[in-house]
Amino acid sequence: MIPARYHLNVAMTLRLSDEESAALRERAELEGRSMQEVAREAISVYVSGRPERLRAAIHKVAAEDAELLDRLSR
Repeated sequence: MIPARYHLNVAMTLRLSDEESAALRERAELEGRSMQEVAREAISVYVSGRPERLRAAIHKVAAEDAELLDRLSR
């Protein structure tokens, strides 16, 4: 069982390089959102495992349809 204190919002300090901060700021401005919103969404996607599942699906399609993809690339 997870203690109740872990179900509350947690404040944290995230130290970014100048380049990371600039990239995050640029992306947030581009999307009309706060830097915090963009960072939280990125963390959510990262911990969801979606990128790994997507890579696995792409690899599966590439392997199963290798002949077709080869013919289409010509």
